[in-house]
Amino acid sequence: MVETVTPNELHDLTDVDFVDVRDEREWLSGHIPGTRNVPLDTLRADPDAYLSRDKPTVFICARGVRSLTAAKLAERLGFTRIYNLDGGTQAWAKAGFEVAHAPISAAA
Repeated sequence: MVETVTPNELHDLTDVDFVDVRDEREWLSGHIPGTRNVPLDTLRADPDAYLSRDKPTVFICARGVRSLTAAKLAERLGFTRIYNLDGGTQAWAKAGFEVAHAPISAAA
């Protein structure tokens, strides 16, 4: 079952895999520290290559829509301990938590 977590609940989670399913350009423009970027289309193509069954996975996107799609995909494939961040990185930032930024190259 996919569980929805708020930014405050997410902030308190430990030993989880944070997967941001936005495209790379979106991720570089601002993401939750500690997340790794696996765009939704990449995840759909080969979920077993990017997801671990060893620990819980939190899916994240901008508002919580694409991440819910990713979480439901993982659930259909038999993954357990799946979370979706309600409101995505926008809600995270609005709650006052840190957002990491990376420079975007002209070639990106």
